[in-house]
Amino acid sequence: MTKKAELGALQAAGKPGGIRFAADIGGTFTDIAAYDERSGALHLGKTLTTHDHLVHGILAGADKADVTISDASIFLHGSTIAINTLLERNGAHCALITTKGFRDVYEIGRINRPDAYNLYFRKHRPLIDRAHCFEVDERIKADGSVLTALDQDSVHRICDELIRRNVQSVAIVLLHSYRNPSHEARIKEIVAERIPSAFITASHELSQEYREFERASTVAANAYVGPRVQVYLDEIDRSLDYQSFVGKFLLVQSTGGLCELEQARRQCVSLLESGPAAGVVGTKALCERLGLADAIAFDMGGTTAKAGLISRGEILTANTALIGPYGEALPIQIPLIDVYEVGTGGGSIASVDPSGALRVGPRSAGSSPGPVCYGRGGHEPTVTDANLALGRIDPKRFLGGEIPLDGEAALAAIAQKIAAPLAMSPLSAADGILKVASNAMSYAVRGVTTQRGIDAASLTLVAYGGAGPLHAAAVAKELGIRRVIIPTVPGNFCAFGMLFSDLRYDVSKTWFMPLADPSFGRLQESLAEMTRSARRALAASGVAPIHAIASYAYDMRYVGQEHSVNVDIPEHALQDRDAIKQQFDEVYLQRYGVNSPGEAAELVGLRVAVTGVMSKPEIRPIDTGTSVPPASAVSRRRDVYFGETGRLEQTPIFKRSVLLAGNVIAGPALIEEYATTTVVCPGDRLRVDTWGNLEIETGAA
Repeated sequence: MTKKAELGALQAAGKPGGIRFAADIGGTFTDIAAYDERSGALHLGKTLTTHDHLVHGILAGADKADVTISDASIFLHGSTIAINTLLERNGAHCALITTKGFRDVYEIGRINRPDAYNLYFRKHRPLIDRAHCFEVDERIKADGSVLTALDQDSVHRICDELIRRNVQSVAIVLLHSYRNPSHEARIKEIVAERIPSAFITASHELSQEYREFERASTVAANAYVGPRVQVYLDEIDRSLDYQSFVGKFLLVQSTGGLCELEQARRQCVSLLESGPAAGVVGTKALCERLGLADAIAFDMGGTTAKAGLISRGEILTANTALIGPYGEALPIQIPLIDVYEVGTGGGSIASVDPSGALRVGPRSAGSSPGPVCYGRGGHEPTVTDANLALGRIDPKRFLGGEIPLDGEAALAAIAQKIAAPLAMSPLSAADGILKVASNAMSYAVRGVTTQRGIDAASLTLVAYGGAGPLHAAAVAKELGIRRVIIPTVPGNFCAFGMLFSDLRYDVSKTWFMPLADPSFGRLQESLAEMTRSARRALAASGVAPIHAIASYAYDMRYVGQEHSVNVDIPEHALQDRDAIKQQFDEVYLQRYGVNSPGEAAELVGLRVAVTGVMSKPEIRPIDTGTSVPPASAVSRRRDVYFGETGRLEQTPIFKRSVLLAGNVIAGPALIEEYATTTVVCPGDRLRVDTWGNLEIETGAA
């Protein structure tokens, strides 16, 4: 039997077959993690992202990981292409069709103004200009009944204009279509007949929740990124065929769950935070293994730093993402892991502004030209250049020696661009770059803790990404966090986290009802139908999970309020009013620091998620040693500058692969591995746990 036939037979039998291959494409690096289900071996690869043809980076990473894609039974993928298309504003030429009289909803927005006296305030900038927003004569009432029938002739006239303007993508959002999508569906049919080459998306296919602006913004974003994401997914699909891949191609959604290719092609905005979401999923799996109920997932890559939260053993989620800063952000109304992001990463550019202040980010050198030390044409100093200048990165062992770094060029750029304008030494300037970067990254952590009513100092920080272990201790100290964990394979952790993702299908709908309403039977019927819908989608994926689990949540608020909070409800309590009210009061208190148990509450929306549980990689304990690391673990010593001491230290350099469980290392020290370096600052202490994770206790010595 050929290898291809053998793999097909294993898949048909529902047995582990070949390799689970995961690829995470970031703004700077493409990470590969491949798990051999039969041998238990984990293969890793990392390469610079090839922005012109992103697939090339995946293939190069597979070569470095020494795996063959044709041997894979499952190909898991996460990418930043959707979010980058929104941030860089290089999406499709779009049009929007809406109900007559509501053409300006998308442009008016919410008019959030965080600073009333800011003369330079700028509101959100729509992805679709008003000139490309068209009105159709129709009207559906809030209860779903038809007030004005759809004027199909007006739809055809709009299509004539769209053809004349050579529109590539069409978004459709009608008033109250979340209650009755019949008019939206008919408009989509007409547009598809008239403009078969266009990407067409209707709001009810993405969200069945109320709020006109948020629905308009969501469907506009899907139309804007859709053509580019589809081309990219088709390129990967063709490449997999060329590589003789016969397994399942699944993509990571912003919920951290997996979906099949066809769903991803239609609901492109569901991929916005696919890479960072996988890292949070990996953090949750780590927490379960360590018995941690609460932890912060901190991911620092080459372009950005992101943070998510594990609370009471569950991942903190949200129902709306804001793309951009508050006040001018575009809302995307989809379920997703609550990830807060700042524009500070290893490639973030440091500069001195006209006022004489040191700035780091959000501009990034990316992978091309990259930091000055890469020698690829970059001339502005970055966070990576600062780490190299301070001795925290070995110029001969970056990515296992695959990319030699120019330390002299990095120091010269810092001296010229930063040190000279600020009249300080180059090493002090480099240390200043790292301090400013650490302060900026602490805001990502605050975004998912302090701003949610949670004390960050009481939690454990799990740090990963190519630059995360370099800065984890410094970020922790900014927030008063005492415990930091650097997991195994931190440089490839988001790709590694994909191996722990499950299939997931979410269904939500608006449902206004006072909690005291006696008609709970109708609510249960709706939940049952939503559950059946999600299970049908799971069955249609063609992937047989181990088993399926349904989870439920209600969007709730006190009577008289406008905005709601999401409340997870166990299945046995779905009709228990007292338990529901108590859970709502607790969530409200955590979010806002105050609640009103005596006030009446109401439901605003229903949410059902059906998860198809997949098999997970087996994580094995490492060998155990004494508190003293083996002599072979210390590879050498070199001068490293620490701002805490203000001087160069002859710092021991440890090889992580040689360390044993129980080993203890007092700072200052560096722990080197293939894709990153962990910094143990003076006064900190590191211990290797049973599974090979590095646990740092800040200020322990």
